[in-house]
Amino acid sequence: MVLRQLGNDPSERLKLVEESVEKAKEAVQLDIKDGCSWFILGNAYLSLFFASSQQPRILKQCMSAYTQAEKDPVANSNPDLHYNRAIAYKYQEDYQLALIGFARASALDPMWPQPQEKEKQLIGYLLKVQEFVETKGKIKGKKLQTLVSSISDADLGPYSGGSFASPSGKMVTLNKALLSDLSPEGNPEKVVVGKVVCSVTGEDPVPFTFCLVDNKETCYAVTVYNIAPGYGVKIGDSVAIPEPFLQTVDLEWKAKTFCFRSIRVDSPVVMVVNGRKLTVDKQAPSVLGVSAKSE
Repeated sequence: MVLRQLGNDPSERLKLVEESVEKAKEAVQLDIKDGCSWFILGNAYLSLFFASSQQPRILKQCMSAYTQAEKDPVANSNPDLHYNRAIAYKYQEDYQLALIGFARASALDPMWPQPQEKEKQLIGYLLKVQEFVETKGKIKGKKLQTLVSSISDADLGPYSGGSFASPSGKMVTLNKALLSDLSPEGNPEKVVVGKVVCSVTGEDPVPFTFCLVDNKETCYAVTVYNIAPGYGVKIGDSVAIPEPFLQTVDLEWKAKTFCFRSIRVDSPVVMVVNGRKLTVDKQAPSVLGVSAKSE
């Protein structure tokens, strides 16, 4: 799938990725039982997901292709399949399946260091996030109280007043909520606001991760995707997030237990930072690297 590696500008790359998807589909039609062709199609869809508008439908097609590839004993023994799918699972924040995939890839090719490195990096990231959520960014006492007491409705910016005009002009109802008021996954018509107590750095810059505390000193992690390189939020910034998508990380891996809650933000432009909505220049597409040694 050399087509996916070419192209100097986004529109050219997108066109070539779309062509690679069509070529991969043609290969599958020649032999629908060939797992290697399904694997290549999965890689093509994964590249398309990141090259385009990141539609969940495309990622679902990617995972379906990998599932078909897994039915072929030859493809199922390919470490690239498990590694690439683990990368996709990591992006979906399905960390348990991501770790399983990296471990499977490493078991199939013990001499290939990358799966082990990714597994180690992910474990380190999860440990850091959990620690900072539990300790509220290691900010204590009066400093934390001062930070929390400074949260106000002004921090909501354009989301204050109970409604917000979307780019299309449609009025959207938004009611201020505490972090503890959120339900799993989507939270329509709710907006949360709080103060940044820390950012979580790691070897992988995606996602940009920080911890947020609200008026009740509840602390959740926030993961932001498609953020422009070099941009982020700092300790003390106020952040408002409309209709937050809440996830609970709860897993065990190699005698380690991870449990914390996080809010996923797929685009930084929905956030309000220090009372101002972020602009398009703060957004940039995520870049994903897949392994295709066998293609």
